Amino acid sequence: MEVEHWSRGSCDGAGRGLARLRDRASDFFESMSVAELVREVRRHLWVSDWLRIANEYRMFAETARADGLLEIAREAYLCSLTAFEVSRSLACRGDLAGIDLAAKIDSITSRFEKEFGGAIERVKIDCHDQGTTGFFLAASRHVPPAPAVICIGDEEISFDSMLSRLLPASLRRNVSLLLIDASNSRIPRTFKPEHLLQCWLDYLEARPEVDPRRIAIYGEGAGASHASRLARSDRRIAAAVCDGGLLTSVMRRASVRWLTGFAEASHEGTATSSLLSSRRIPCPLLVVVGSRSMVLEQDALELQAGYRQAGADCSIVVPNRIPYPLGEVENFVAVDDFIFEWFDSKLGTARRLDPVVYL
Repeated sequence: MEVEHWSRGSCDGAGRGLARLRDRASDFFESMSVAELVREVRRHLWVSDWLRIANEYRMFAETARADGLLEIAREAYLCSLTAFEVSRSLACRGDLAGIDLAAKIDSITSRFEKEFGGAIERVKIDCHDQGTTGFFLAASRHVPPAPAVICIGDEEISFDSMLSRLLPASLRRNVSLLLIDASNSRIPRTFKPEHLLQCWLDYLEARPEVDPRRIAIYGEGAGASHASRLARSDRRIAAAVCDGGLLTSVMRRASVRWLTGFAEASHEGTATSSLLSSRRIPCPLLVVVGSRSMVLEQDALELQAGYRQAGADCSIVVPNRIPYPLGEVENFVAVDDFIFEWFDSKLGTARRLDPVVYL
């Protein structure tokens, strides 16, 4: 499949241009095959095409900004972020040599910070006598108080990647975002990551545009484990996209096997259920199978069975991932859209979703 070029005029300032671009990107991922991915020339062509699209949207945004067309510029920048992230998701080591995507993304978020009416606000708080920084994006619909989601990344999934994916996905949704780079937050070793998150939770509760009864958390990579611990320990969390404690329990089982030298006789699912039975997360939770939570599908299904047996709310989404010898490619557009739709269903009035969804 050749990448289609979208004209600059598609950014119409009403969200439709970005929606069309995201639909195109999602369709592009869905039509991809392993046979095409392993062809280095084809993959390089895709990467360069999406980089060109990203740069053209960025240049168009600069022109619109200079002409005072701020809404059009804002949407064009979001289109650029999405296209940059498509390039990144396709690239292997060396494909983006000499291209500093982090710097390009940072320049765009800086524009939002300074020139778009506080669309992005860089905030700094003191947590246990240590300063930590995050980005706050207010809900696009000006009907406060609105729900809010704390988004936390980790060392494996770069913060600028999470930022460039979630900002466009949140456009036109009635939810505020607080994005935190936990890997760069320096807190004393005596404190756990959830202590940092509790400080940010306190911060959100104090903001007048945030509904303190509808604050959720979303974690990626190791951040999914941190999100689980906060959701389990703090009843202020109304919904969580996390690993459900699975990574911790799997590591604990592995440690027991290593120390004792014996494999567990019981079925792995039984072990998972027993380990988590007394550590259940009280709010609705969604487990994203794969690299975002480092959770396997079978473990997630066994976790859900235990939750449903107890009458608790646990959903699973299984992304469409395309594995190939150099890694795998995920349709991040479809996954991010589903996650926000799930938040809408738990924090707002959106339709109820199926308990298990395959994208």
